[in-house]
Amino acid sequence: MSAASDSPLTRSVEDYLKVIYRLSLSGQPASTSAIAQALELAPPSVSGMVRRLSEQGLLTHEPYRGVELTTEGRRAALRMVRRHRIIEAYLVGMLDYTWDTVHEEAERLEHAVSETLIERMASALGNPRFDPHGDPIPGPDGEIAELLYTPLNEIPLGETAEIRRVDTSHAERLRYLADRGLTPGARVKVVGRDPFNGPIALERDGRREMIGSELAALVLCTRPNVI
Repeated sequence: MSAASDSPLTRSVEDYLKVIYRLSLSGQPASTSAIAQALELAPPSVSGMVRRLSEQGLLTHEPYRGVELTTEGRRAALRMVRRHRIIEAYLVGMLDYTWDTVHEEAERLEHAVSETLIERMASALGNPRFDPHGDPIPGPDGEIAELLYTPLNEIPLGETAEIRRVDTSHAERLRYLADRGLTPGARVKVVGRDPFNGPIALERDGRREMIGSELAALVLCTRPNVI
């Protein structure tokens, strides 16, 4: 049994594991510089923690290649992801929070609530599969459906797509998208695109909306007409 299995993980360790999981979704190891940037910490501090987590059996680290979670580290990371996303879903679904205000609340609460409370929240919500931003919620067994989507800035001109997920927790960006109805479940048609990564023109319910290419890259869609 590893040291990590003998005692509860600290908040700092939980944050590291969750960030490494998110950075690894591309299929590549997470670099220590990317971890440092995500956690807003100095690289030497991150290097020290990576070394300790490796000794605890929660991750592996190869110099010049990056950091990867072990099976135990991934299990712990997904437990935190589940907590965070269920709390967000509960705040929106039961307490009338808006999707741009739940991230910071969930960041604080995810370390404090018990597993019993998380499961009761999930049950009260009907065991949702996705959080308010369209992110998949891991199951109690740690299984998660990481679905493949197409970023809105890559949808061809003239094609209609359905927004399924928004890959940002930035409150102002979320408010901007919500004000324009560009939320999970909305169907949009790409009707214009300026060159050189310029803004994209969309049509939604008969209305024309504009969105910058950089923000559109964070809006993930399915393409109903593509089999």
